[in-house]
Amino acid sequence: MSDLGRLLIGLGLLLAATGAVVLLLGKTGIPLGRLPGDFAWRGKHTTVYFPLATCIVLSVVLSVVVWLLSHLRK
Repeated sequence: MSDLGRLLIGLGLLLAATGAVVLLLGKTGIPLGRLPGDFAWRGKHTTVYFPLATCIVLSVVLSVVVWLLSHLRK
């Protein structure tokens, strides 16, 4: 059970760090979520939003960070 507790604490810290980064990005003026290529469809009673361009940008940035970390560890 102690392994499960450590996992839950680690996931909680990761979630809190992600939340802090999202808050900081919101205050910097970076238009994540409002990039050209982010699709929004507003119907009469529903809204569907798909941030395609934001997902691609975040994927590229995270891939570069993981690649750099893996090469620094060698």
